Amino acid sequence: MNKALFLDRDGTILKEIPGETPETLGYLVRVKDVELIDGSADAIAAAKKLGYKIIIITNQSAVARGWLTIEELDKINSRMYSLLASSNPDAKIDALYFSPYHKEGTIEEYSIEHISRKPDIGMILDAKRDFDIDLIGSYMIGDAVSDMKCGEKAGLVNILVETGYGKMAKRKCLDEKLKIDFIASNLKEAVEFIQKNAENR
Repeated sequence: MNKALFLDRDGTILKEIPGETPETLGYLVRVKDVELIDGSADAIAAAKKLGYKIIIITNQSAVARGWLTIEELDKINSRMYSLLASSNPDAKIDALYFSPYHKEGTIEEYSIEHISRKPDIGMILDAKRDFDIDLIGSYMIGDAVSDMKCGEKAGLVNILVETGYGKMAKRKCLDEKLKIDFIASNLKEAVEFIQKNAENR
């Protein structure tokens, strides 16, 4: 079986953005706003060399809210892949799963509760099936409370990054006594921690 790093996208790999309106604060809805967090590509490349599958799992409720189409989301993801490749050719993503759902959305087909939406673990279960992943010893890396709740439910090693909304999430995670195995300043530091763990086994 394979081991995997389950990575959040926005705030972990890509920079959070201010948004065009107060409602779209933090929602990446334009290709021109796609920007890597420094060191993300090198971190992904290093994790690949350690033998991990790199799986992005991302909530994209902007689709349910009518701010983003699936086609536009695909273009944003394609831009991310292009930036990763130009920064480090070894920064390859094995798969990306997204959840377009939100029960308070305006697009009917997506305005439902769905197991794929973090903190539920539907996207992880899909990846587990598709890539024969052993969840024990695999990691969840993200900047949000929902990421840590998702990782805990799935039995993953949880790493909270302080990029994106991570510093705010850290306080809430600690208050709620959520499982956090390591707090990293960014994705690069998270992968360095994983590498040290592998070397110490």
